[in-house]
Amino acid sequence: MTRILVVEDEIFVATEIEHVIEEMGFVAVGIASDERSALALASTVDVALVDLNLQDGPTGIGIGRTLAQAHGVTVVYMTANPSQLGYGVPGTVGVLSKPVTERDLRAAVAYVVARRATADAIPPARLQLFSEPNVGPTK
Repeated sequence: MTRILVVEDEIFVATEIEHVIEEMGFVAVGIASDERSALALASTVDVALVDLNLQDGPTGIGIGRTLAQAHGVTVVYMTANPSQLGYGVPGTVGVLSKPVTERDLRAAVAYVVARRATADAIPPARLQLFSEPNVGPTK
């Protein structure tokens, strides 16, 4: 069973994401609104959906990098500010620009879960991939 962490400081957004994850049959491990709480759950998750600007500031980029590189978590950023990610973050999959519809969220979650299991998954149109996951952006 895939375990998914929601790293988001807007509680209404986070609980809606959690609800969709659970409806899809995955385990929503919890909601982290800052770096400390996200990294405390790092060893318990397979996938993380990470916003950039959290309660403790713009820590999302570093959180995603640490989750992916140090813990082997499959990371997708969800943000209204995708340009802050530049060409991408090494080890992470990509970014889904907010606002996100439920359909977009479902498609992105299904893709990253399938991608974690096999390389044959087709990315949804709204998910901007950085480069090969776990390799880093091409220059």
